[in-house]
Amino acid sequence: MPPNDLRSGDRVLAGIGLGVLAYSLFSLHDASNKWLVGYLPVWEVLCCRSLTIVIGCLVIGRGKLLARAIETPLKGPLLFRGGITLAAWLCYYSAARDLPLAQLLTLYFSAPIMTTLLAIPLLGERVTGTHWVSLGLGFTGVLIASDPFGVRANAATGLVLVAAGLWGYGIILMRQIARREASLLQMFYQNLVYVAVTAVLTLSDWTMPSGPQWLLLLGVGVLGGIGQFCLFEGARLAPASVMATVEYTALIWAFLLGWLIWRDVPTWPIVAGACLIFGAGLHLVVMERRAVRK
Repeated sequence: MPPNDLRSGDRVLAGIGLGVLAYSLFSLHDASNKWLVGYLPVWEVLCCRSLTIVIGCLVIGRGKLLARAIETPLKGPLLFRGGITLAAWLCYYSAARDLPLAQLLTLYFSAPIMTTLLAIPLLGERVTGTHWVSLGLGFTGVLIASDPFGVRANAATGLVLVAAGLWGYGIILMRQIARREASLLQMFYQNLVYVAVTAVLTLSDWTMPSGPQWLLLLGVGVLGGIGQFCLFEGARLAPASVMATVEYTALIWAFLLGWLIWRDVPTWPIVAGACLIFGAGLHLVVMERRAVRK
């Protein structure tokens, strides 16, 4: 077995592990956001979170990060990706006002499929049968768990599908940029775009947070920053088609946190769907380990 092949296989497995960790942190981050936006404007929450991540990047990267941010020839793609992901957020939260959560999640989780399809022409990735099987199992699990029957074609469904497409394209851009730039620089640029856009709206509609809310805002920033770093590093190590399947694990974490925090008791469809999603991830890991051994 050639050493380079072994290293390549191990990199994919490491990328899967980082992806699972990233989406578990994002789920906790989203649960905290769900509580915060009940008291504070969504712009304010997003601005404080992104500002915390920008400051964290500067503390870690210091002068080298600033120098690279100025010198990089990828300023355009970095800023463009920040705008793409921000647009995805805006479409998603706008759709969330008019769609039931089950329908919202199911439609949004078409994003991994879009990522996989885009990875073929844009990244030149070869999507194997293993990846398609895992992707299909994961999406089937989402369909069962979310019980989306009765979805109607309207402006909200269109918005969430646009959000999914933008997020899928954002993942492709992230992997393209990761070939030439560090994860910390991507995080810095992305959140700088968020701060620049949301700060204006936040200042016009500021609500003073309480002491506990300030702590939770800081925690959301820390969780979001670590989650983003794990996701960027995972995208550097594993193909986009692999990371697309890993994204489905976010639904399991969301249901688990819903039970722990809000005592939302999972129904049998949710349990069955979660098992399928877990099976999709397990199938992917097992097949990747076999590929490493070969």
